Amino acid sequence: MVNRVEITDKAAQVVGSLKAQHGALLFHQSGGCCDGSAPMCYPANEFRVGPQDVLLGEIAGCNFYIGAAQFEYWQHTQLIIDVVPGRGSGFSLEAPEGVRFLTRSRVFTDDEVNELAAAPPPVRAA
Repeated sequence: MVNRVEITDKAAQVVGSLKAQHGALLFHQSGGCCDGSAPMCYPANEFRVGPQDVLLGEIAGCNFYIGAAQFEYWQHTQLIIDVVPGRGSGFSLEAPEGVRFLTRSRVFTDDEVNELAAAPPPVRAA
């Protein structure tokens, strides 16, 4: 099964460190304020997802959500979460670590599009 969201090994290492410090985490890919469309990492119990959010998948043991409007734009691409040096948003947990998460993407192949079409659609959060 093709995944709609993946994570690089380097980013997964950062997530592991953050989980050791903060416990369970989640990611949210928005398309709006703060740090633009950067993926944001939060303690799982400190970010409320709602019906406007879509559960895209899981990376490094963390649920990954995307705003429904953003999903409409990005549904034909696989999101690949990476980490780069620098300081991102003060709201995302990696900011004090001197790195920031960023989203890379690639367009799904025709075979992957067909596979995704045959699978159940991503679930909206409650």
